[in-house]
Amino acid sequence: MNPFPQLLENCLIDTKHVECAAIIVAKSGDITAASKNFTLSSEQAKVFVDAFKHVNITRQRGLGYKGKLYTCVRADRHSIYFKCEGSGLMVVRTALFVIVATYSKDMYPSICVEAVEKLAEYLREKDK
Repeated sequence: MNPFPQLLENCLIDTKHVECAAIIVAKSGDITAASKNFTLSSEQAKVFVDAFKHVNITRQRGLGYKGKLYTCVRADRHSIYFKCEGSGLMVVRTALFVIVATYSKDMYPSICVEAVEKLAEYLREKDK
């Protein structure tokens, strides 16, 4: 049984500060799990994974998602945070996975960040 859908629900969606989320296999770009309200194409999943290969370019240009350009507000080798018109997008990488999460205007970005980073930390421990 795939444990990732339950992890997304329990660790992220249940905070009420993550709108939708997905876990992508870093090497292949395969979508391992996605929350019920998150439709993600394989092409978009690849864009999220590839954002870490070109962090400086991602930081400068931002990222297109659902027809909108998200501006990068933070980028390092493990985490990239974007915002657009009050909503936001987070992409966090572990050795094996990339976690993608969004938050809406009525959610607190700091709680979304904390939840996603904690899940990433948990997955990093499992990666070892």
